[in-house]
Amino acid sequence: MKKIKIASAVTLVLISAGIYLYNGVLFKSARDIQSEEASVTIEAKKLASEYASNPQKADSLYLNKTIEITGLITKETDSVLVLENAVFCLLNKKEKVNPEAGKVVVKGKCIGYDELFEEVKLDQCTINKPNKE
Repeated sequence: MKKIKIASAVTLVLISAGIYLYNGVLFKSARDIQSEEASVTIEAKKLASEYASNPQKADSLYLNKTIEITGLITKETDSVLVLENAVFCLLNKKEKVNPEAGKVVVKGKCIGYDELFEEVKLDQCTINKPNKE
């Protein structure tokens, strides 16, 4: 009877350890794009033209990377900015930005190119520095 209790306790510990490690691998915490350094700084028009001309090459340079984009706001909704009619930026939180402020700098994670809308998509975006130009 004592052997069964010990075997049960060891099995329970091993199963618990396995579940803990399994969850650690599967459910990693999300990247904090706001605190990451941008690996690329680029103008919105240039980014869009690179994706339009060669999406595979642009993906190799920008996909899943933290990038900073500079451009004029051409559309704004609650939590979305569109820069230069070509870069769709999904903001982390709703921010009110004056579209007449000139160029803005947005940092976010590039998630690819939408060929249907001909837009580069970014998520987890934050507005870094509004510029007056």
